Amino acid sequence: MTSLALPDVAAQSSDQSQPLDWVGMCGIALPIVVEGGCLSARADAGVSLDDGTARGIHMSRLYLALEALEQQPLSRPVLRGVLEQFLGSHQGLSNRAYLQLRFDHLLKRPALVSPLAGWKHYPITVNASLENGMFHVEHSVDIAYSSTCPCSAALARQLIQAQFDSDFPAQQLGRQSVRDWLGSSNGVVATPHSQRSLARLHVRLGEGELDIKAFIERAETALGTAVQTAVKRADEQAFALANGQNLMFCEDAARRLHRALRQMPGIAAFKLRVEHAESLHAHDAVAASHWRW
Repeated sequence: MTSLALPDVAAQSSDQSQPLDWVGMCGIALPIVVEGGCLSARADAGVSLDDGTARGIHMSRLYLALEALEQQPLSRPVLRGVLEQFLGSHQGLSNRAYLQLRFDHLLKRPALVSPLAGWKHYPITVNASLENGMFHVEHSVDIAYSSTCPCSAALARQLIQAQFDSDFPAQQLGRQSVRDWLGSSNGVVATPHSQRSLARLHVRLGEGELDIKAFIERAETALGTAVQTAVKRADEQAFALANGQNLMFCEDAARRLHRALRQMPGIAAFKLRVEHAESLHAHDAVAASHWRW
């Protein structure tokens, strides 16, 4: 069979002269090297089909070009090299090349108080494009955190005050009596509602590389209530304290992250969206912001 001339149907002319914006493959499995570790990724790879008379592109050439991502750490030069190979293998057919990588970045996160630690995954998306010599890279990072409603906290405090007035209508109380009451079930007759929340951060880089770990840590520090991994009771108590000291509407969380991203070097533009998966409502609370996007 090796002596046969195999037909190349994709090289045939199309009976309809129509350029296409994007042609390629989605969901390609491949390993990538990120910050010293090998991760499992999914890739979407494609090029424009500007020659409307061509029936199709050579998808195998895109697939083979992705091998470069297995051999060296993910970086702007590596991404650009892959895109240039996309276009170089489609001269006369394509002027624009695209690549999207999706993977989970694993970080070992320490507990708040105890010596425990556990792994947490952060979904990452990298979008790279090359058009007319203009190269762009964007990173998207999802960060989970906890948010406690300030309104709910104020309403809970009011109910606790009302319970106190009911239990002690006209008494002069000593310190120990008040302390004992605060430690009873009546002392916490109401609690504010909290929910797991999600920040979706999209950044466009200038020059240089994105330090993913430092980026995540800066965002989590700004929020103050990143979800935890391994915890003991002391860690859970510390988490309750962090939530109480960082009461947040979705608007508050968005503004905190906006300020933090503005202070990060190397970021040319960003947009962000926070989603609070309400425990009070059946719908979510959402806020969004952007800078130079």
